Amino acid sequence: MSKSVKSITSPKKFIVGQHLLKELCTYTKTYGDHAYVICDEFILERASQEASQSFEEAGHKSEFAKFNLEITQEEIDRHREAVRSSGANVIVGIGGGKTLDTAKAAAYYEHLPVVIFPTIASTDAPCTALSVIYNTDGSFDRYLFLPSNPDVVLADTAILAAAPTRFFVAGIGDALATYFEARACYRKNGDNLVNLKPSLSGLGLAKMCYDTILEYGLQAKIAVDNGVSTPAVENTIEATIYLSGVGAEAGGLAAAHAIHNGMTAVPSLHHAQHGEKVVFGLLTQLVLEDAPKEEIETVIHFIKEVGLPLTLKDLGLDEFREEEWRKVAELACAEGDTMGNMPHPVTPADVYQAIVAANALAEYYQD
Repeated sequence: MSKSVKSITSPKKFIVGQHLLKELCTYTKTYGDHAYVICDEFILERASQEASQSFEEAGHKSEFAKFNLEITQEEIDRHREAVRSSGANVIVGIGGGKTLDTAKAAAYYEHLPVVIFPTIASTDAPCTALSVIYNTDGSFDRYLFLPSNPDVVLADTAILAAAPTRFFVAGIGDALATYFEARACYRKNGDNLVNLKPSLSGLGLAKMCYDTILEYGLQAKIAVDNGVSTPAVENTIEATIYLSGVGAEAGGLAAAHAIHNGMTAVPSLHHAQHGEKVVFGLLTQLVLEDAPKEEIETVIHFIKEVGLPLTLKDLGLDEFREEEWRKVAELACAEGDTMGNMPHPVTPADVYQAIVAANALAEYYQD
């Protein structure tokens, strides 16, 4: 394949609305008449009650299975075996990013269509042709690149707005990095998330994502604080799930996500959300890029405005240990990760120094 081939990829359908859980079969019936539904534990009972009725009314079968907290190869294989045993012909994922990635991976291995139903807007995982797989200890294992995006993504704004604000804001944090990573990858002419070259459309969607969350993110956060969905919430959800997912996939990732992956090896940060760690990765990327002061200050002001963690201490770091963070820097520069999409060569020493500088900068602006 030509080294200059560019791409823009997307789910077949992205649906935004309310009360979509009760109508789940409406969106799966095109793909199969027997659904295997992987659910987060907290929504398993509700999903089996509300969604199963739509399957029964259509004369279709459905089975609901609990996701066991971490997306490992073992968890994926467990669901694959259950899918084969059940005879299901369409897979549904209902829950957070790891549950959705498990559904996508199981569907890929079993050659089945997949319908994605996020319950929290904490990452852009719903729309991407990618599953992020972890080890049993919670550390990053590998990216599983998928040949296609989900068949349908259902964004029920009533459910997403009712989730804890922290998850919603973490999604904003993940989306905040999309444009800067796509910009870096575009300048480098690196590889995007489908191993092709970043497209102008991907960069444009990533920029639209950034502009949208700057415009509506604070309004949306305040609405979610009060458990309601407003036009600002809907716009922000479209940005954090669709624009960020498609923008990142077509535009590419760079230092922010590579640093996030390295940070998964720090035990005291295991309780931090994906998007919260990506935000610190973004600050570090801006330091590595020697970004303009105005740009850094805009990002920091927004982080503070929506209540995202700013410093490593805010993320839950118990103590800064140089050896631990040099390991983070090494992992961030691992072969095959996305640090290679930075416009200039970056070494583990560069990353370590940028981490220290980014944290000091965050502490300076914290007051």
